[in-house]
Amino acid sequence: MVMKILVIGGAGYIGSHVVRTLLDKGYAVTVFDNLSGGCKENLFDEAGFVEADILNFPYLFKTMKDGFDGIIHLAALKAAGESMVEPEKYAINNITGTINILCAAWEFGIKRIIFSSSAAIYGEPQYQPIDEEHPTNPENFYGFTKLEIEKMLQWFDRLRGIKFSALRYFNAAGYDLKGRVRGLEKNPENLLPVVMEVACGMREKLLIFGDDYDTRDGTGLRDYIHVEDLAEAHVLALEHIYKTDESLIVNLGSENGVTVKEMVEKARKITGRKIPVEVVGRREGDTASVLASSEYAKKILGWKPRHSDIDTMIASSWEVYKDKIKE
Repeated sequence: MVMKILVIGGAGYIGSHVVRTLLDKGYAVTVFDNLSGGCKENLFDEAGFVEADILNFPYLFKTMKDGFDGIIHLAALKAAGESMVEPEKYAINNITGTINILCAAWEFGIKRIIFSSSAAIYGEPQYQPIDEEHPTNPENFYGFTKLEIEKMLQWFDRLRGIKFSALRYFNAAGYDLKGRVRGLEKNPENLLPVVMEVACGMREKLLIFGDDYDTRDGTGLRDYIHVEDLAEAHVLALEHIYKTDESLIVNLGSENGVTVKEMVEKARKITGRKIPVEVVGRREGDTASVLASSEYAKKILGWKPRHSDIDTMIASSWEVYKDKIKE
């Protein structure tokens, strides 16, 4: 029997790659997305599509009434800086929206959910690499919403038997290696898409926020994971909770750090573009380095990052962005 999966936020950058992976593996997929962050270009003919918002409970109710074997929830506002200025917006969308999803899921007996969490729940690293036992102390309201949702999922597991997998992402990067996902992120804040926008002339320059950190070249160091590896982890997590009927929390990262300067220099070589930069002051809340431990995901899911080297992440991104070059 073909399993039916509802992917909420499935037209977005990560969501579209998750949908593509599910389809490749033979799942029947319906995308539920309001297209505020996603785009129609990232929808696939093989998948159903409902254009609606998670705050619109009647639409969630109507959609889930059709029956699904599982839900993958990627619908969230994710700009950390904005969350500190407009916390109400993030509370309503991320937390209230998830409550709506859980209530509708319970109503129609959907008891498997994969949740897109974030390394932002950890806050300032107390030790590295960060594992799942690291204390959680988010430094921005976005991270707070993700942590509260994890806690809510634990309660719904305990009280309603809804099994979940919370996937704590580090930094997603790259694009589908077969070129099947072409839609660009809207107003990206992560490093690589901003570098790509500068490379093709969509932005004038890249701002480097501080070059006096205690790293090998003074710029911030982060753990990047190729989006295909991330998508693969969603499917493995879904299969895991079906096999074991146990909830799961795992980190997903490459365990390799890349600095801002290293990313820029490698991008210049791969794209052949100048990529102007300007060093400005540090941003509040930024840390020198963040590195993941993904040992638990490897052990429990049999997962490993196969495409998360810097060359593959940049090259696969450039294949999409180079069509946007503005001379």
